[in-house]
Amino acid sequence: MGPNVVLVTGVSRFLGGHLAARLAADPSVRRVLGVDTVQPGRDLLRRMGRTEFVRADIRNPLISKVIANAQVDTVVHAAVNSHSGPGGRATTKEMNVIGTMQLLAACQQSPLVRKVVVRSTCAVYGSSSRDPAVFTEEMEPKDLPSSGYAKDAVEIEGYVRGFGRRRPDVDITTLRFSNLIGPRIDAVLSRYFALPVVPTVLGFDARLQMLHSEDALAVLERATMVDRPGVFNVAGDGVLMLSQAIRRAGRVAMPLPSTAVLPLTQFFRSARLVDFSSEQLRYLNFGRVLDTTRLREEFGFTPRWTTQQAFDDFVRGRGLRPVIDKENILALERGAGDLLAKLR
Repeated sequence: MGPNVVLVTGVSRFLGGHLAARLAADPSVRRVLGVDTVQPGRDLLRRMGRTEFVRADIRNPLISKVIANAQVDTVVHAAVNSHSGPGGRATTKEMNVIGTMQLLAACQQSPLVRKVVVRSTCAVYGSSSRDPAVFTEEMEPKDLPSSGYAKDAVEIEGYVRGFGRRRPDVDITTLRFSNLIGPRIDAVLSRYFALPVVPTVLGFDARLQMLHSEDALAVLERATMVDRPGVFNVAGDGVLMLSQAIRRAGRVAMPLPSTAVLPLTQFFRSARLVDFSSEQLRYLNFGRVLDTTRLREEFGFTPRWTTQQAFDDFVRGRGLRPVIDKENILALERGAGDLLAKLR
């Protein structure tokens, strides 16, 4: 049975807003409510069509009144935020963790809620030198995330499991997204690879698996419209090494000793260039790869873009040009070859 009244959190950002737009365009969905603390931008608001925007803070218990009064039967929690907002890390953690707690409490009180979809992240697996080659949904992290967005996600999934025990009649779908990339989304990796000179940790070359933002939207839409309870890894097929990705983006790698990377990333954060955290640095050291068998066979979804295709689409869509012109490099190589020939 499809949803009747859907509430989507985080509609001022890409995933929440564009998901609400897709659901509002579906005539089988009677009503779509979009919740956030700030109103979406004008263009996104126009795309959202008949979505009813509700300015509300999910940290406030009043969210239960919104759910009850609108007779919501499906809740999509897309408001989990990976980078720090204006209030800093403390405010982001409060929005992620306390907001999820209040939202689940509101769902628990409503007898009409029958489905909850949660946007989570593969960061719950952590990143370490002891990681397996591929993570399945049943695996536990070798080193539990101790800070940042990854720690928030671990706590959020714990609250989601608790809600499931208290309301076994509710279908819960938890989607562990790989790192998002694409021409239309502002994410940590997209900012990182847009830097002209990309800092890396000397001696490491992480395995990166990415998910195109359009695939992320498609899987959220399917989870909302079709009953597929469970926990699912969501990622594009294939892997890119960090060094390969830097070359494909036309950037210049700057390998640094690990002691020098942290001060540099702190500078990037203060300058609002890239919102690095210690957990993201560990990811750029070791990487992370997901097994998506359950996504294809049980959930019934295969991402349209592979990791490489998603990354190349990001490079094309953002119009990234090589920092060092290929023609100049070729000219230098020809000049060096001519010089060597003369010396001989």
